[in-house]
Amino acid sequence: MEEKKHTLRENLASLDRIQFFSVLALYSLGVLSIFSAGAGWEGQGGGFAVRQLVWGAISAAAFLVTLQIGHGKFFSWAYRFYFFALILLFGVMLAGLTVKGSQSWFHFGFFRFQPAEFGKIALILVMAKHLCRYPPTGMASFLGSLALAGISGFLVLLQPDMGSTMVYGVTAFVCIVVAGAPWKYPVGLIGLVLGVFPFLWHFLKEYQKMRIRVFLDPWIDPLGAGYNVIQSRIAVGSGGLLGKGFMEGLQSKLRFLPEPHTDFIFSVYCEEFGFIGSIGMLLLFGILFWRLAETAVRTRDSRAKVLLAGISAWIWFQMAESIGMSMGLLPVTGLPLPFVSYGGSSLLALSIALGLAQSVYISTLKTY
Repeated sequence: MEEKKHTLRENLASLDRIQFFSVLALYSLGVLSIFSAGAGWEGQGGGFAVRQLVWGAISAAAFLVTLQIGHGKFFSWAYRFYFFALILLFGVMLAGLTVKGSQSWFHFGFFRFQPAEFGKIALILVMAKHLCRYPPTGMASFLGSLALAGISGFLVLLQPDMGSTMVYGVTAFVCIVVAGAPWKYPVGLIGLVLGVFPFLWHFLKEYQKMRIRVFLDPWIDPLGAGYNVIQSRIAVGSGGLLGKGFMEGLQSKLRFLPEPHTDFIFSVYCEEFGFIGSIGMLLLFGILFWRLAETAVRTRDSRAKVLLAGISAWIWFQMAESIGMSMGLLPVTGLPLPFVSYGGSSLLALSIALGLAQSVYISTLKTY
């Protein structure tokens, strides 16, 4: 029997408010950090913050549209979404804008769009639908699921965008595990990846090799590739317990910290809000993951469980990588900190993903 269609007002009244306000708090902290990272109105911070607010409004509209359509309808479109995403990922390599050595953007005047962000949603949707239709309990279905996900991951790798490729890989892996793959298959896959990793070194571009070298020892090139990591560590450490205060961070204001509003936004935040503020941000992310996990446990739709697992894996990996590279604990990949870093494509994709998650949550209310 078809589910009763709720009005937008009814859906908004039924939202998981804890999840919603945790994300809103992260976004607000992000806008403040972006404003400060660009030196406020005296520098570029005001312009960056205003554009992020505009993207926030667009993303809020996308969230509402997604919420009203509902996750069930999106599942029915999953294969078409994925096919369209593949077209975009292929097209960007032919007519895309190259930024930082990666041809990952479509550029339309003042508007830039990164198809890899849209592809993350399409990948999670198609994996959720495909894995529940063809459970990865046998070798053939397991390999088929990997091949399905690998198409998009390979296109992203060709751009090349190693950071997003890793997000695709981790997301697909988690979806397959949650869908019921026997442990021998995922464990075997991990062993295979670790086994061939040394051979992949020869296929990396020189700047990618240097990122790994400076991760191990940033002082081998302190004024070049290692400069970003060194300055980011200084920013994080100089914040101390309580931080220097909003707009008082020196690393970004004196332009020692590169890309402070995007790649190293966490470093800016740590310098100004300190250890206590950083713990607060991590708690907000923790609340978000808790609510996503709670919804996944409650729903009886196996597709929705895989969907929420994929969304959680996506956000968690980007959060861990972005924070880790800011502290020098992980190699620099350029992945944005979800909801916090400056960037419209990422914020828009995440808002659509949370619209799907909230739709699943609302659908569980009548069963509890």
